Amino acid sequence: MSQVMDPIYLTKGIRSMFYMVTPNESSFEHVEDVPLYVQQATPFFIGLMAVELVVSLLKDDAPVADFGDFVTSLSAGIISRMPALFARSIEVTGYIYVWNNFHLLELPWDSAWTWWLAFLGVDFGYYWVHRFAHELNIIWAAHQVHHSSEYYNLSTALRQSATQQFSSWLIRDMGPLEWVLNTPSHHRVHHGRNEYCIDKNYGGALIIWDRLFGTFALESHKVVYGLVNPINTFEIIYVQFHYYKYLWKSFNRYTTIFNKLGVLWKGPSWKPGKPRLGDHSEVPEVTGEELPYSPSWPLALQVYVCLHGLMLLGCYQDLFQSQLVLPQLTVLMMTGYILYSLTSFGFIIDQRPTASMWELLRCIMMVMLLRYGYMTVPGPLAGLIEASVSLSLLYWGLQIVSQLVSVEKKTA
Repeated sequence: MSQVMDPIYLTKGIRSMFYMVTPNESSFEHVEDVPLYVQQATPFFIGLMAVELVVSLLKDDAPVADFGDFVTSLSAGIISRMPALFARSIEVTGYIYVWNNFHLLELPWDSAWTWWLAFLGVDFGYYWVHRFAHELNIIWAAHQVHHSSEYYNLSTALRQSATQQFSSWLIRDMGPLEWVLNTPSHHRVHHGRNEYCIDKNYGGALIIWDRLFGTFALESHKVVYGLVNPINTFEIIYVQFHYYKYLWKSFNRYTTIFNKLGVLWKGPSWKPGKPRLGDHSEVPEVTGEELPYSPSWPLALQVYVCLHGLMLLGCYQDLFQSQLVLPQLTVLMMTGYILYSLTSFGFIIDQRPTASMWELLRCIMMVMLLRYGYMTVPGPLAGLIEASVSLSLLYWGLQIVSQLVSVEKKTA
């Protein structure tokens, strides 16, 4: 925390969030010298989300965030990092292997030309990877999570990664920069489910690739965000994996091998007899009057999810900090607890009848983890957290009893 408050570190961190760094600040001779960018970016990213929330509250038009949607986006961000607990450094190991065995030339690591070529090369590669994620159904099954939010804000980036800078609250148009950069306006189009927005504006930092390869669209009509067919739930496991179930059903529906392969390797909208990316004229029409999915749930429960979510974030942070010294079985157990907790929070937000049972079991798990030392809490907060968990157990137990009594009365 003291490092974050250092003026030089703070200035560099803010500049890094907007690509405003020099080659000397972001070039490293050895892999081990490369900073842990995700950990470094976290406090600045949270700060930007707070600024965004304050600005949105001062505006008169529609809100840019919903608490349930925010929790789901944060949950997706947590889940997206979980595989790293079990398969560490796959990307770096793969990169080093390819470099050692297949590289064609070696550029000086401390040259500005190397930095600029790498910047253009990475952005060019990002464009094609991102485009494949939209145009190949098997990869879209993973990427659709990022597009499942019906809001467009900084927390939406957490549904997959934080590589894109969402700042729609700041400015509507950036003048001549719109020709070169992937501006907020261009990226709003990418997240839209209007017909003119589908399969458009894949760029990372630059929009020039879309202009060159014919996938550019200018923002015109009001953009309605989210998936073409909204999923209408905040249950995080469903958000993450529902499309794989759809793929499996589609795969089994067809009899010929060509159609089965088409389900996997053509676009999400493809059907036999249609173009490779499907017929976008069949996309459900949007009017601009659509309202995002936002179930009504009591303020007390929102406070509850917020407090228990903060405790879960502490558990998540401790797990990543101590993963190298923990037994793999402990890592697996704590990962299961975190995933179960995020699922339970989604049930509460959706106001599902089974939420009481799920949350009661989660609180029992939490008591056991605290008792046997798998979860650590700061000394001054230990008594407060124990009291909070005890009251939570009592509340959810009473909720279950109330539900059972209500069922008995209906049956009688």
